[in-house]
Amino acid sequence: MKVLHVNAGLEVGGGLTHIVNLLTEAKKEGEDFTLLCLAEGPVAQAAREAGLRVAVLGINSRYDVASLGKLAAFINDGNYDIVHTHGARANLFLALIRRKLGAKWCVTVHSDPYLDFAGRGMLGKLFTAANLYALRKSDCVFAVTKNFANLLVHKAHVNQNKVHVIYNGIFFHRDSEIPAKYPEATFNIINVARVEKVKGQDLLLRALKNLDNANVHLYIAGDGSQMAALKDLVQKLDLGPQVTFQGFMTQKQLQNLYRRMDLAVLTSYSESFPLVLLEACDNLVPLLSTAVGDIEMMIPDQDSGFIAKIGNLTSITTALHQAVATPKNELEEMAIREKAYITEHFSVANQLEAIIQEYQAVIKR
Repeated sequence: MKVLHVNAGLEVGGGLTHIVNLLTEAKKEGEDFTLLCLAEGPVAQAAREAGLRVAVLGINSRYDVASLGKLAAFINDGNYDIVHTHGARANLFLALIRRKLGAKWCVTVHSDPYLDFAGRGMLGKLFTAANLYALRKSDCVFAVTKNFANLLVHKAHVNQNKVHVIYNGIFFHRDSEIPAKYPEATFNIINVARVEKVKGQDLLLRALKNLDNANVHLYIAGDGSQMAALKDLVQKLDLGPQVTFQGFMTQKQLQNLYRRMDLAVLTSYSESFPLVLLEACDNLVPLLSTAVGDIEMMIPDQDSGFIAKIGNLTSITTALHQAVATPKNELEEMAIREKAYITEHFSVANQLEAIIQEYQAVIKR
């Protein structure tokens, strides 16, 4: 079975990690997977560094419809059985050439399609409508949470027989491969996320202010359009000594920072199945998250982590207070339990196996 994964190529967050991890596992298992990026960028670079088979089509604009024939020829000449797209731009391009292809077409929905272009006015509404149109035209849709699956079926009106929930996974390290923890006097919190409104870092800063504990230090690892606004908020809340903006960090840099962390926090309004929490868990850092992206599947009980209500400052403050008040040795035990659970349920190997089963079913249909 020949499979072509297609992405615009400009992802820098969880989408990039998802694609590269999945194709890395497929290579290890001897599967015939290829990655095609519409444009040169971070995805192609990361795929090459991982030793994957990757091609770049050279489409440098989402409006470059003249290259659709080039895309169709690449797919048909390659005799692919499955084309698997990731992201709105790749989805739309496939929808426009669908009738010219001999391959079956699958899509992974990494995020809420109604929020992907929020705040972009009429153009955003057009992009949203185009993406939803594409999802309805595909042969198979992989939703990374039950919430997304329900949204696609009941709001976007995608045929429910096409929609399948397959959770994200990562490669887990043996505990002996994780750098030893570096104990510090402060209680250190890390937030790894794009600095955008949907990630709710403003709520995290306000919760930190409400906590009123000078011994707690927050590290924000990420970059984005809200950086200036968040720095202004830090000054307004008089939190300067307690907050460090790390900017974008590589996985190697993050792993080194994790060894100093007591808690990983995500206060987003919307998420898929957040890989950043899986990665923190792999590094034996306890988790606190708002109730996004089927998080109860990742944090199944109070012994596994902390869950707060979405967009609720009081709930986030309470959960943060509970975590900070927990003795560090108990947090360490929590992280060990959580990693054992996560490793069993959310590996890339499990993810790949489930996806291949659906590929085979789509081909039979």
